Amino acid sequence: MDRLRKYIITNFTVLFFSIFIPLFAIASVIFLIKLATYTSVIQVSVWEMFKLYLFVLPELLFYTLPVTFFVSAALTLHKLSTDNEIVVIFAMGIKPSFILKTLFKPALLLTLLLSFDFFIMFPHATVLSTNFLRYKKSEANFNLSASEFGHNFGDWLLYIGKANPDKTYSNVFLFHKDVKEEMLIGAKKAKVLNKKGVLTLKLNSGQGYGYTDKSLSQMNFDEMSINNVLVTDLRTYLTPVKFWLDPERRSNKIRMFITDVLLSIFPVISLFFIVAISVIHERHQKAHIYLYIFLAILFYYGATIGLQDVISFYTIPVVITLWLSITYMMYKRQVLARF
Repeated sequence: MDRLRKYIITNFTVLFFSIFIPLFAIASVIFLIKLATYTSVIQVSVWEMFKLYLFVLPELLFYTLPVTFFVSAALTLHKLSTDNEIVVIFAMGIKPSFILKTLFKPALLLTLLLSFDFFIMFPHATVLSTNFLRYKKSEANFNLSASEFGHNFGDWLLYIGKANPDKTYSNVFLFHKDVKEEMLIGAKKAKVLNKKGVLTLKLNSGQGYGYTDKSLSQMNFDEMSINNVLVTDLRTYLTPVKFWLDPERRSNKIRMFITDVLLSIFPVISLFFIVAISVIHERHQKAHIYLYIFLAILFYYGATIGLQDVISFYTIPVVITLWLSITYMMYKRQVLARF
């Protein structure tokens, strides 16, 4: 029995990775194309693009693993059926429940992995991704152009005479006015530094003038730094539970939670259907395996998404009950009645 169980799992594993790798690669390309659209708004390096990809990796795995398991498990049993190995197994007195138990362990393991992914990893990655994009967008808003008026650096009005190829600026002037004093600073060279959200305008070789009603002051400097903090509305993240209970974007989180729960348990509650459509007698039955796989995924995903706006959280028990009832009836009629 252990050898038979290992034989089935080995066949399943080989087929699982042969389906998962190309499916994951295709999904990755689609997500990378989506991420590339951000470059029209913000500037990102290769490393930052890779970080964005890591942020969407939990979502990427979540939407590829359940489908991969379902398809590979069904095709594995179908291959054993077409090779008449399933008939031999049943002829030895082994019951169909043995196949269910064999697939139950990897299905349960995958369900636990998906549950951890959507409940813990996904909130953390979502907050990191959102904060990263918001920070980069606020950074992009600070875009200096030479020979243009209207730039601001904190409380200072800023004018740049020339932008150099080495990302420095020449002939820079800053003006600041308050109730008691007006200040004007001019520098031959300047550079903007960004250290963890704090912008520093580093000035070299310049002069500063201060004017009040009673005095006029002047200073010369070799180097001067003026700081300005980027204003970014960053999201705070404490625990996964607080993320899901947070009222921000409440309706989206409800739909996401319902979808993720049902997709997480999809491998476990689909075992009856997998056995029902793939365990056949080659001489007396036609499989239609690919049609069943397509219709099953279409029905399950369609019910998961379509019922959310109608019955909200009741979608979870309704879909589970309906799916298990239909698939067990098929399993009972297609498999138990014949084998």
